[in-house]
Amino acid sequence: MSQGEDSAAIQLNVFLEEAGQEPLDAARCRVFEEYLSLILRWNARVNLTAIREEEGILKRHFVESIACARALPAGIGTLLDFGSGAGFPGIPIALCRPEIAVTLAESQGKKAAFLCEAVRVLGVAAKVHSGRAEVLHAEFDCVTLRAVDRMERAVEAAGQLVRPGGWLALMTTGKELDALKEAAGVEFSWPEPLPQHSGEDRLIALGVRDRGLISE
Repeated sequence: MSQGEDSAAIQLNVFLEEAGQEPLDAARCRVFEEYLSLILRWNARVNLTAIREEEGILKRHFVESIACARALPAGIGTLLDFGSGAGFPGIPIALCRPEIAVTLAESQGKKAAFLCEAVRVLGVAAKVHSGRAEVLHAEFDCVTLRAVDRMERAVEAAGQLVRPGGWLALMTTGKELDALKEAAGVEFSWPEPLPQHSGEDRLIALGVRDRGLISE
C-alpha cells in the first residue's frame, strides 16, 4: 500500500469518527481506497461528480453513504439505488451491508459504464441497470435517492418501486424535505430524520410505505 493510499484510509476513518460513525476495518478501507482511485481516474474524462478533490469525495460522498448504509433498518433484502451516478449511496451500501442485494440504476450511459467497471474491479455483489429506473418491473425492500435530477419527480416514481412495508431512503436537506415527502405521497410515513454531521443542513430521511394505504 502506498503512502497516499494509506493516508486516504486514515483520513476516511478520521472523517467517519468526526461524523459520529464507527471506523471501517482494514479490509473495507482497502476497497474504499480502490473505489476512490477509480472515481478520480474516471472523473478526469467523465463528469461523474462535481466534487473532484479527494477530501471532498471522502467526506461528502463516502462518509454520508456509509452513514446511510448503517442507518437502513435490519431485514432489507433488496435495494434499488435510483439514479446511482457514481454509485452513491448504492456501492457503499453493498460494501457495508453485504446481506442486501443492491441494484444500481443509472440512465446516463457513461456513468452506467463506470458503475459496471466499479462493480467488476471492486468485486461488489451488485447489479447495474443501464437505463431509467422507472421501467423496472419489480418492487424493492428499499429505494435510495441522492442528488438526482428533478428530485421531486424522481421521488414520486421511486415510491412506486417500494414494496408495501418497504422503505424510501432520501439523502437530502432539511429545506427540501417537506417537498420530497409530499412528492412521495400519503402512502409513506416518516419517522424523525437522521442528521448528517457534515456541517450543513443535510440529513437522511427514511419513509416506510404503509401496508394499508396501497392504491390499486
